[in-house]
Amino acid sequence: MNMRIVRAGIAGAALIGFVHAANAQDVTLKLHQMLPPQADIPAKVLKPWADKIEAESGGRIKVQHFPAMQLGGKPPALYDQVKDGVVELTWTLSGYAPGRFAKSETFELPFMTAQSAEATSAAAWEFYEKHLRDEYADTHVLAVHVHGPGVLHMRGKAVTKLEDIKGKRLRGPSRIVNDLLARLGASPVGMPVTAAPEALSKGVIDGTVIPWEVTRPLRITELVDSHTEFAGPRGLYTAFFVFAMNKDAYDGLPDDLKKVIDDNSGLELSRQFGRVMDEGDAHGRELAVKRGNEIVTLDPEEVGRWKTASEPVVADWVKAMDGKGFDGQALIDDARSMIAKYADQ
Repeated sequence: MNMRIVRAGIAGAALIGFVHAANAQDVTLKLHQMLPPQADIPAKVLKPWADKIEAESGGRIKVQHFPAMQLGGKPPALYDQVKDGVVELTWTLSGYAPGRFAKSETFELPFMTAQSAEATSAAAWEFYEKHLRDEYADTHVLAVHVHGPGVLHMRGKAVTKLEDIKGKRLRGPSRIVNDLLARLGASPVGMPVTAAPEALSKGVIDGTVIPWEVTRPLRITELVDSHTEFAGPRGLYTAFFVFAMNKDAYDGLPDDLKKVIDDNSGLELSRQFGRVMDEGDAHGRELAVKRGNEIVTLDPEEVGRWKTASEPVVADWVKAMDGKGFDGQALIDDARSMIAKYADQ
């Protein structure tokens, strides 16, 4: 039997059961995501969100949290899992599906993000409402957000200038960031963030670009020797995340339970994700300081060299977006304006 039909049958059966439960006004939502439960986002956003949903629904909505890919599959499969009804909720990275969420990549372009993930996440929600609803039309989006500015975490000698990453094997999170790393002279290696610790420990990669926040749960600080930050109002890069619900599961809720979900979605939830990322960045950096790892902050003049080297990434992206029928430069201009609105106050 065709496995696609089998999967569709399983998802359909699960949805029938869900709708029946919704009609009985007693709903269980399965939440599947990639990180361990003690990581900042699961512990400080997803769990409190689930607890709040349960409390405000009077216990009629229950959330079962399955962290660390416990229900199977790899992180890039999470969005399709929620789209297809295998689970009702997921938190994932849009960049794990290269090219699928093309307009979302606007926020991943080099030196686009503010140093504050909370500010940029607020802008990301505004951008979603104006430009991205069609990209995520097959799910019900609860929040979008970004992480804090990306930092270079290296085994061995610290990166103090652009030439230092030439030929280095660096893990990147998305198509845009991998393109950036290649333009800067590195050898990008695409992989989910959860694979980075093993790759570092085995010497498969020389370093990784991630925010400080995720270094703590993945113990990255113990596997590298140095960290390189970028001075100035904008960070090297960020990644775009989505917290989404299965569309049929949401549509099948009675109106009063939809309101519970709606009251806990949108701008403020997006800001909360970003705020927790910012707090996690501070804690992650503190660990590196305590461990005695070398931390380098590139000065504005050196950062300017990296910006110049990254300009072709932006130009190529604009050209590609124009070829898809989108106005790439207009998307960039809108994103920059929205980020400035929240960050440069």
